[in-house]
Amino acid sequence: MKGFLRLPLALFIFHALTLAESGPGNSNLFREYIGAEFKNVGFSDVPINSGVEFHYILSFAIDYTTSSSPSPTDGKFNVFWDTGNLSPDRVAAIKGEHSNVRVALSLGGDTVGDGDEPANFDPSSPETWISNAVSSLTKIIQEYNLDGIDIDYEHFKTDSDTFAHCIGQLISTLKKNGVVSFASIAPYDDDDIQSHYMALWKSYGHLIDYVNFQFYAYDEGTTVAQFLRYFDEQSSNYGGGKVLPSFTTDGNGGLAADGGFFTACSRLKSEGKLYGIFVWCADDSKELGFKYEKQSQSLLAISH
Repeated sequence: MKGFLRLPLALFIFHALTLAESGPGNSNLFREYIGAEFKNVGFSDVPINSGVEFHYILSFAIDYTTSSSPSPTDGKFNVFWDTGNLSPDRVAAIKGEHSNVRVALSLGGDTVGDGDEPANFDPSSPETWISNAVSSLTKIIQEYNLDGIDIDYEHFKTDSDTFAHCIGQLISTLKKNGVVSFASIAPYDDDDIQSHYMALWKSYGHLIDYVNFQFYAYDEGTTVAQFLRYFDEQSSNYGGGKVLPSFTTDGNGGLAADGGFFTACSRLKSEGKLYGIFVWCADDSKELGFKYEKQSQSLLAISH
């Protein structure tokens, strides 16, 4: 009897360790950025599969003025996305029509407005920035009835610890106040970017629900094998986090949607590591008929 009991116990321990090492597990989460390119794309243009959890991410809210010569406003955020097609009424309509839809906003991005002005993270003092950011973003989030926040700053005029403190306290306060229910970050493989986001992850990773890693920022022509290696590297950098694979529909960078991306995702799914998929961006997908959005959601919806 002792020998009989010992084998199942060993198998149980092995199975438990395997589950622990495999991370959070597969998910049916699909996320898509929308509104930055002003290509007359609305929420209702994008096909929505009822079998996924669907997140639109409005791009972008930036702490800059909306004037012809934008300048920093020290945490006082303004809306820079396509408000004509992506208004509060449109948010309410798409959420009312689809119970599986949530809508978030993203902070920062690359540049401001039509010019080449970088959307810098540039606080005069951490506490001033945090106070202004909490106030201004709470107003926008409540006006639009949004559910979450995404952090996509790509230019910094401060050190990584200050960034981590400001963004961490912002997310913490918005969650504590019930203003948002989820938060994500959107880093990519660049030394300056990674130093800031990994500092944030080290101190506040427990508050960050998803890592929208920009795998499309790797070189164009990335292979499936390279992509899977990159995925493992970033999963290690953001240990314990839900790192989402991604592609871009503008045809530039990374592992292309028609070049093996879904093969890579199927491999991740078989290993219990497909925590979702995100796409940059709906604005560029319209002329493709959103075919890759459909394919992504179909993959995610099948017995995740």
